[in-house]
Amino acid sequence: MHNSHPADGVGGDPSARYKGRHAGRHHVQITPPPSIETRQSWTVATAALVTLLMSFGSAWIISVALKEVAAEAGGARTVPAIAAALVWLCSGVGGILMGRIADRFGTRLVIAVGGTSIGIGLAVSTLGPSWPLWIGHGLFIGFFGLGSINAPLYVYVSHWFDRRRGSALALISSGSYLAGALWPPLFEQLIERVGWRHTMLVWMCVEFLVIVPLALIVFKAPPSIATQTVKATGARPSVLGMRPNTVYALLCFAPILCCIPMAMPQQHLVAFCSDLGYTRTFGAITLSVLLGTAFLSRQFWGLVSDRIGGLLTIFIGSTWQAVAMSGLLLTQSEIGLITVSAAFGLGFSGIIPAYVLAVRDLFPASEAYWRIPVVLLFTAVGMAIGGWLAGALYDHFGYYAPAFITGVIANVLNVLLVAFLVLRQRSWRGSQPAFV
Repeated sequence: MHNSHPADGVGGDPSARYKGRHAGRHHVQITPPPSIETRQSWTVATAALVTLLMSFGSAWIISVALKEVAAEAGGARTVPAIAAALVWLCSGVGGILMGRIADRFGTRLVIAVGGTSIGIGLAVSTLGPSWPLWIGHGLFIGFFGLGSINAPLYVYVSHWFDRRRGSALALISSGSYLAGALWPPLFEQLIERVGWRHTMLVWMCVEFLVIVPLALIVFKAPPSIATQTVKATGARPSVLGMRPNTVYALLCFAPILCCIPMAMPQQHLVAFCSDLGYTRTFGAITLSVLLGTAFLSRQFWGLVSDRIGGLLTIFIGSTWQAVAMSGLLLTQSEIGLITVSAAFGLGFSGIIPAYVLAVRDLFPASEAYWRIPVVLLFTAVGMAIGGWLAGALYDHFGYYAPAFITGVIANVLNVLLVAFLVLRQRSWRGSQPAFV
């Protein structure tokens, strides 16, 4: 008798498949196993949210202090922009390696190492631009720090859920944007009073005191993956009517295009507002509005993705982001900037967790430990390119409009690519197996 496993996503009714597989057998009662979700699942998700909230705070200090750091580097904004870009890029690369280590040795140890590495990276970065800043942000905060925390937590939390996985992923992914909503105003005040170096040292202590103990206490082994990993219907010759790795390659390329424009306002909005004549405090508030709106709307997108799936959620969110990005080219008033920032946050907030959900919908859970980190690597590549490109184009032209136009073009290309995948999914719906 075959083992029984739950299924979700596009696979249809699990009980119908069980009846079909055991048709003709008498006196056999086959029932789907219970959901793996418990109160502990949400405790783990909440702890993951707090961990990401604290760890991503380290990446926002350089954005708030961009002009001060640039002044020490001869006025070139490319220097702090490269540091911010290295955080995203190296965290993506590190996530692949750390995802494999977490799969073998456990998430608890890897998260503790990540929190420690972020603290070390902040200390190294205080030695100043350019190379100490780049090494501190790229190697320690990015590769060993966020690389040990971000992607491994996505994979880890996804193993605790089967019915409301989209909502859980939306919750934990809110950590990075809640960090952007809460910490920039605090960092702005600290930088004004004690400078950007001492601000980093203060945050180093916070990382040691919060992330490491939380990891050691909460992040125990998830429910047995053996109860979650199975193909719902025999062999799987294709995904969306194409080779599985072809679909996967498109899922890796698409986030580069949408994360380029996603990174530009997040990393340069404070400096953009300053260039328009507004105070840095207003710029920090505008960034907080953008990221606070993203946090508040994340759970909405999580509920939506639970109903319509990851791919369609990406399409809707990316389209919204493109429209909001265009708004930065059309307004320079205080009310206009606040409104556009809120609209941008509402649009982009559901995109990255939807990519993770799409991977879980289309590929087996046994492959999640490497497929999810690789996709997140390409989101990081897009974020790195976007942050660097905006700084480089500003240094060349002296204003941000060319960068924002480039971001809109990349966003439109993403919408077209995701629309193709959505159409393929609608055409092949019903013949695609479900994975949990």
